[in-house]
Amino acid sequence: MSENDTAPAETGLSRRRLATSALVGGLAGSAASTALAQTAPQPLPRPRMLQRPGAPAPLKVAMLVYPQMIMLDLIGPQTILNMLGSDIHLVGETREPVLTELSVPIMPTCTLDECPRDLDVLFVPGGLMGSVACMKSAAVLDFLADRGSSARYVTSVCTGGLVLGAAGLLRGYQATAHWGVADLLPLLGATRVNARVVQDRNRLTGAGATAGLDFGLTLAVLLRGQEAAERVQLFLEYEPVLPFHKGTPELVGPEVMTRVRAGRVWMDGQAREAALAAAQRLGL
Repeated sequence: MSENDTAPAETGLSRRRLATSALVGGLAGSAASTALAQTAPQPLPRPRMLQRPGAPAPLKVAMLVYPQMIMLDLIGPQTILNMLGSDIHLVGETREPVLTELSVPIMPTCTLDECPRDLDVLFVPGGLMGSVACMKSAAVLDFLADRGSSARYVTSVCTGGLVLGAAGLLRGYQATAHWGVADLLPLLGATRVNARVVQDRNRLTGAGATAGLDFGLTLAVLLRGQEAAERVQLFLEYEPVLPFHKGTPELVGPEVMTRVRAGRVWMDGQAREAALAAAQRLGL
């Protein structure tokens, strides 16, 4: 067989090798692009109905997530903010999943350093022992103080109010928190108000976990107006009819509260120690 006879076969083989190399290279490039996209901080996707032309610009929201947080504290406000059309960033100390009190993992979308600035809403959920850990974390408190200094609204639900206070963000403001620790707010420079939701200028705080819905709708009025907030309330069909009225210390009475408090001595003591340490750090 002559050299001329082998040339076409070798040429075809070379072409196949070139095509295969290009395909492999393209796949590698695509994988690298995908990996890059996955590592770049991205907010959670908004509902398609809120991405239509003419929809208002998305709100920029940062919601702190941390181990032992109460999932309901996050999910109620997050649902409402999502329905309003928000770019929601779930901010963790790392990108590793955090376990809520239900052992359900929440995946942060960005770290403290990666979180955007110039936020419409900075939000901190509760969860007592997780909140105590945050109150002792210089990284978390520095992050909150920094983003809170420029956020349009600085907000919390439940024991998240203590975390805001420990970051110095409630000094001189009226605020509320879960009944178990609300009495610690004055240690952090706040004036405690015994209410389900408290607004003082651009600070908005909610009481225990279920107050997150009331809090969220109050925030919705501030962000998008009452008509939009009422529409969200309708979509959620939120018009509670309670089977009984035992949801506050005032309703259950002192005898029940004495028994309940007896089971919280250690936890509440940890919160007090953290609040005292934060107050000292803040010079209060």
